[in-house]
Amino acid sequence: MKLKWLGHASWKIKAAGKTIYIDPYQGDYDEKADIILVTHSHFDHCDVNKIKMIRRDDTIIIAPEDCVQKIGPPVETLKPGEKKTIDDIVVEAVEAYNYKRFRSPGNPYHPKGFGVGYLIHAEGKTIYHAGDTDFIPEMKQLKGIDVALLPSGGTYTMDNEEAAEAALAIEPKIAVPMHIWDTDPREFRRRIESVSDIRVVILRPGETLDV
Repeated sequence: MKLKWLGHASWKIKAAGKTIYIDPYQGDYDEKADIILVTHSHFDHCDVNKIKMIRRDDTIIIAPEDCVQKIGPPVETLKPGEKKTIDDIVVEAVEAYNYKRFRSPGNPYHPKGFGVGYLIHAEGKTIYHAGDTDFIPEMKQLKGIDVALLPSGGTYTMDNEEAAEAALAIEPKIAVPMHIWDTDPREFRRRIESVSDIRVVILRPGETLDV
């Protein structure tokens, strides 16, 4: 299984003979997609031009309900806890939301029910893409994660400290920071590796992690 960080929250995953893109926005899009996963409708996670570029007639697109009209049908929607099996891959939606980061009082950037994260089960492994989220209680229920892709940039998502706390709660084999903005991911690594055996991998856009 190969995970290529395209930048921001954008990923290209090669698994079980499929090409999967998550949150198309940054990076190079050199292959058509078998599966496209969108965590929420913000432009920096759901770039319609990128989706058109990589979409085939038979591409399966999974995205929250408010993305459907933006992307154009057919688009399938998974609510947290729901799953879809695509040949040898199982995609499961999980919660992703803010409870402490607000656009204005009482108005979170990512309210509960707005977006999701995804678990991708393939080749006997599980990849967790957290979406845009704070360190939420539901993360503590996640088990058996091989790679956790965690936003750590602050402002709209967890910062380094919170993302490290999330990693320690989830206990993945590998934790990878994303959605970094101008923060230093080495702080994320220090906090995790000083107290656990979790391997932290810091990628530059365009680099690939083999799992």
